[in-house]
Amino acid sequence: TVGPVELDAIEAPGSDASLMRIPEPGRVTFLELFATWCSVCESMMPELAAAHESVSDEVQYVSVTNEPLGNTITREDVAEWWAEHGGEWTVAADPELELTRALDASGVPYAFVLDERNRVVWRHRGRSSAEKLRTQIRNALE
Repeated sequence: TVGPVELDAIEAPGSDASLMRIPEPGRVTFLELFATWCSVCESMMPELAAAHESVSDEVQYVSVTNEPLGNTITREDVAEWWAEHGGEWTVAADPELELTRALDASGVPYAFVLDERNRVVWRHRGRSSAEKLRTQIRNALE
């Protein structure tokens, strides 16, 4: 079980700057860890967008960067990258690696589906198809 972590969402397309709890208790969560420097993460954006379009609002759908914001990259840089690559869902930052550690995640991209009790029911490192993501999210909803 992953206890909710409070992270800052970034002002970007589909995302409002706010403090949010990830994963959200009582709700299925799809979460993807990414970095703007990662070419595989970049190539995953169309797959993530396609999966996002087909899941209902009952799913918390979020991408999280664990890059150290404020050093070589800023929140504005992430927002710009997000817009350039078609992101239209919530994007948040985990600069202290709190969520990354809670998920025991190494590397990016790394995708997770958590059930409504915040248990990880699927995890996958590397490329994945929109269909695979949809299937895993649907399984968690059932």
